[in-house]
Amino acid sequence: MSREKILSAVLNNQPERQELPADLKFKSSEGEELIEGFVNVLTLIGGKVIRIKCIEEIDKYISDHYKPTDRIISTIPESAYYIDFPKPDDPHQFKDIELAILKPHFAVAENGAVWITEDRMVNRVVPFICQHLAVLLETQNILADMHEAYEKLELMDYDFGTFIAGPSKTADIEQSLVIGAHGARSMTIFLL
Repeated sequence: MSREKILSAVLNNQPERQELPADLKFKSSEGEELIEGFVNVLTLIGGKVIRIKCIEEIDKYISDHYKPTDRIISTIPESAYYIDFPKPDDPHQFKDIELAILKPHFAVAENGAVWITEDRMVNRVVPFICQHLAVLLETQNILADMHEAYEKLELMDYDFGTFIAGPSKTADIEQSLVIGAHGARSMTIFLL
């Protein structure tokens, strides 16, 4: 059978179009229940959540868990580790980052993901090339599900953005889970 006949047969045998339901909202939790849902999902996928009351607690955590010689960058101006990068052209300058601390726009409880755009990353390579990734997330920026997330994205203007859910992982290697396979070996959420 020729390629044209196959494609024609596929084209002529399409199912009837069906309209999506007008309201695709799922029942969502609120308040502490929503926060706990996010924490549970993120922990399940290999992330870690540390509840904080102020940004200085992030600096204390870093001084307790990292060496002074470790390269640490933060995009949070109130942090002692804040570095105001000019728009860097060469992503190779980030190759030796031990810890990057970023501030996402929001998080999604349903899957434990955070949404961040390049303007909050310094460079789009940073959250993927650093050894360890941390984000500062305010509890009021946790959304229930991806439906809410996509509604919010429709209102945003950005060149590059990504959802990041937990540390890098793969289960392709001999059917066993490997954490930190293609990117950050850990992800910590500082929940403010």
